[in-house]
Amino acid sequence: MAPAQSQPASGQANEPSNTSNGPASLVGPTPSFIYVAKRFVFQQQIQTHMIAIGNNPTREDNFRLHGVQWINDVRKALSLPVSTFTVATIHYHRFRLTHKDTEYQFQDASAAALLTACKIEDTLKKSKDILCAAHNIKVPGADHLSPDDITFEGQSKVIIVLERLVLEASGFDFRSFHPHETLVKLLKSSGFSTEVSAMAYDMMIDLHKTFAPLKQVTTTMAFACTELATLVTESADNQDIMKSLIKDYEKWSTSRAEVVETVLDLLDLYTHFQKTSEVGPKYNIELFIQIRIKFNQEVEQTPGLSRYTHQVEHQKTNGFKTNVKTPKTPITPASPSDVRANGASPATLSPRSSDSRRPGPRPGQDGTARFMLDPDQARKERAVVNEYHRVEYEEYEVEVEEPIQPERSPQNHHRPGGPGGREDRYHPSKRGRRL
Repeated sequence: MAPAQSQPASGQANEPSNTSNGPASLVGPTPSFIYVAKRFVFQQQIQTHMIAIGNNPTREDNFRLHGVQWINDVRKALSLPVSTFTVATIHYHRFRLTHKDTEYQFQDASAAALLTACKIEDTLKKSKDILCAAHNIKVPGADHLSPDDITFEGQSKVIIVLERLVLEASGFDFRSFHPHETLVKLLKSSGFSTEVSAMAYDMMIDLHKTFAPLKQVTTTMAFACTELATLVTESADNQDIMKSLIKDYEKWSTSRAEVVETVLDLLDLYTHFQKTSEVGPKYNIELFIQIRIKFNQEVEQTPGLSRYTHQVEHQKTNGFKTNVKTPKTPITPASPSDVRANGASPATLSPRSSDSRRPGPRPGQDGTARFMLDPDQARKERAVVNEYHRVEYEEYEVEVEEPIQPERSPQNHHRPGGPGGREDRYHPSKRGRRL
């Protein structure tokens, strides 16, 4: 589940061509940069991305929750399957890890992610259909509009532009995973009750309001939702079934540490943002707090368990972390050095702006951007390219005979009259003062 790292590389080498002046030398590969799609990321990487792009922590949770809720509401209005919803939320989270929250409206980003998911899942909807459904949800029936209304013309073009940025943020990775299907298989094969099954299904929707879909596989998410559903319903029979499934973690390609991390992510949502979830408002918050205390005690008492898996502590120097970028404060008249080259403020730039900051080189300026799914192929291409940019040094010793200079006799530069240049017989006389 380790994420693949993006590696700089280049394209294929240019073939030598014969010109009128003779055969040309081998120029080498054209400048390019390969983006390797990352299916999974860790919590530490998510936090690093958020700090690097300068997202506001107070607004991050609101944009994430409202964006996913917007996708779910429009999905229900368009009668789209839940698989389209899960794919759209994953692309929405990836987009927000790449672009700063001041560069776009979360409604536009959610619409672009849903449009991308509709094409991936073959549930085709036009951008105007999505905008029309979102508009009709908020107004009474008498004010409903049709998708062909001219009101959606301008916003539709913005969504189409954002769709390209959503695809770039995900690395053009069209591999989709459906955790609800895995959840249904687990519930049916284990014989859980209807109450637990319905609640676990709703919890899977709530889980997509967190970053868990970017960190865990579908089996881990299914186990986490099922275990939490059995604890919330307080059914002894279902809890016994869940305990018997703990020994099957290896069979389902998951581990206890990953399941505990996912359950705690879900409990954080229910304890801090209870009203924005599907299951949270149905139960008292004290119930979720008691369950959270039990899992925290398990993490403290069990060796090998931690709040987040695969977290590495960076070396600190004088209390500062050297490998983490600190976010810049909004531009002010007192900080002219932060002004962009074209004089624009970071808050006024949109994702469509050519000067908008994004990680990596800019296509057409720093090289061609290429997207690849296979990290092994990216490493092979990088090895080929390095042959053209390798600088080799050869060390050798050379013996040189130097002629020996003849020794010079010491010469005394002595002035007559002593060191001061005056003769010993000379004595200065005092002149008398005329009275």
